[in-house]
Amino acid sequence: MTDGWIRALVEAIHSSPTQAVIYLSGGASQALGWLMSVPGASNTVLEAVVPYSRMSMTQLLGKIPTQITSLQTAEEMSLLAYNRALKLSRPGSPVVGVGFTGSLASIRPKLGDHRFYLSTRTSDRFWVSKVTLSKGLRTREQEDKVSSHLTLKAIADACKASATFVSELDGSEVPEECETLFDEDQELQQLINGQICMKVYPFSTETPNSERKIILSGSFNPLHDGHLKLLEVSSSICGDGYPCFEISAINADKPPLTVSQIKDRVKQFEKVGKTIIISNQPYFYKKAELFPGSAFVIGADTAARLINPKYYGGDHGKMLEILIGCKRTGCTFLVAGRNVDGVFKVLEDFDIPEELRDMFISIPAERFRMDISSSEIRKNKGM
Repeated sequence: MTDGWIRALVEAIHSSPTQAVIYLSGGASQALGWLMSVPGASNTVLEAVVPYSRMSMTQLLGKIPTQITSLQTAEEMSLLAYNRALKLSRPGSPVVGVGFTGSLASIRPKLGDHRFYLSTRTSDRFWVSKVTLSKGLRTREQEDKVSSHLTLKAIADACKASATFVSELDGSEVPEECETLFDEDQELQQLINGQICMKVYPFSTETPNSERKIILSGSFNPLHDGHLKLLEVSSSICGDGYPCFEISAINADKPPLTVSQIKDRVKQFEKVGKTIIISNQPYFYKKAELFPGSAFVIGADTAARLINPKYYGGDHGKMLEILIGCKRTGCTFLVAGRNVDGVFKVLEDFDIPEELRDMFISIPAERFRMDISSSEIRKNKGM
């Protein structure tokens, strides 16, 4: 790295708490080298992917792109990268998804413009830029360097990292930029609509000691002391992991939660200083994909449903296939005792298939037992 300002800019990026997933196609390759060559890259880079072939880009986008080098493709890449970053990041860390697609100088002369599109997505900002380069002014390596400069600057801006930037664009090469800002309500609506996969409210003052999460999922309507105690006990059993609660805005058999309902429930966790994740996945096999390697805290009644073929169309093989898929993500289930049909049951009361036994961990009744539920609390309060 010959330019001192590039190193200073990368150091500023690595000093920020923001973590990134970067998708690049057709240019900006030097930006990755600069990010990786300066110490501290693991603070910033969660993943970098170069979908260079048309088939690779098709698999990334989940569809055949109308045009690979386009504003739409860059936007879709950055949104996919953002959602990927949410899954890979430390709980509560700010993240950015970066999408770049370019058509730069090649072996054969190009009929069209030499151009590139760049997009970044954060929790509250969607930014896109188009740059058309002067044909014949630079070699391929020089065009890649210019696009790498601007990619690095876009990442720094998304990380709110302040440092000197030296542009090598000439006077006629003016970036066309557009920025959209989101508030909390808009972000939650995007979550309900399926555009983003989760929103994390990191109310806990605990510093994550691991990327692994210990998750207690539920509706929490209302949150009560039993929930807090259960997650506390589960965390002590797991040892390594970041405890958090999770609510799915989408329900399997009810209408989705509204933005106002989500915000009301989130307030409960803010009051007690506990991290809450809002997702849009009501099923555990989907939660396992969303939170790979996590430990899910469940009651015995939920464990009974998980291993009951009745909930898989009566197909025992399908039940095994889905739960083994959860196992492959590295997920486990911590099972607390619970009343099932009027009888207090613990994990040992159920016949867990042999292939799945090491996925399920019992929470001893002497460590945790609480028979009241949120439903009973609502009933007692006449809610």
